[in-house]
Amino acid sequence: MAEVTTEYVDIDGHATWLRRSGSGEEVVLLLHGGLSCSEELLDALEAPLVSTYEVAAFDRKGHGYTADTDEPFHYESMADEVIGVVELLGRPVHLVGWSDGGIAALLASRRRPDLIGRQVLIGTNFHYDGIVLGGTDDEGSGLAGAMAESYGRRSPDGRDHFPVVHAKFLEMARTEPTLAPADLAAVATPTLVLAGDDDMVSLEHTVTLYLSLPAGQLAIVPGTSHAVPLEKPALVGQLIGEFLRGPVPPMTALPVRRAPSAEPDLP
Repeated sequence: MAEVTTEYVDIDGHATWLRRSGSGEEVVLLLHGGLSCSEELLDALEAPLVSTYEVAAFDRKGHGYTADTDEPFHYESMADEVIGVVELLGRPVHLVGWSDGGIAALLASRRRPDLIGRQVLIGTNFHYDGIVLGGTDDEGSGLAGAMAESYGRRSPDGRDHFPVVHAKFLEMARTEPTLAPADLAAVATPTLVLAGDDDMVSLEHTVTLYLSLPAGQLAIVPGTSHAVPLEKPALVGQLIGEFLRGPVPPMTALPVRRAPSAEPDLP
């Protein structure tokens, strides 16, 4: 069993729950989804990664074991937290972000590509019109109820605070992010875009994200939803591992999108 440490660290003046395991030369930083927590993603993906990498994860403000603040949620603020944790770790990392965590990863890689080796974006939208919120927008739904129970077991603020973070999440998710394909063209970080074939993020939006990234790769996992890392963790872990270890750009037999530009004829 890999050595595990958990602690609260200061990220921009806020006590932030951080967990680290393994001792690989490279670090994979897992970024959980909205209204979720690190432990949920660690349960799915830590095992296939920790034998090769140091695996780190932290709970963002108002999530998991990290207390909320009076501030509204914003994806750029979540990217600030990602950057702060990477700087605290003291070396560049690979990011694996699910849903809101993927958005935070994408924004962090736009701003600080020097801190990020490669990134995996799971069920990630770059504009708010690319996602259907589904049961997450109904506090009385079974999904929201399960999220509230999970929140109550961990949060220093207690179960009764969940409606506050739920409302802040919905306000953010209905108005953010607002990136355009042209904005994505500036993200040079090698990126695996991964989604379920019945994801809350539309297939068209996911493909646009992949096509707009200069160093993008795409994986659509059959028979899965927005919860793809929980539904097929072994397959998702395998895809992530192969992407992190593989050549960039990938070597394929019949490249089309990645084919090098033809050299001009010289006189």
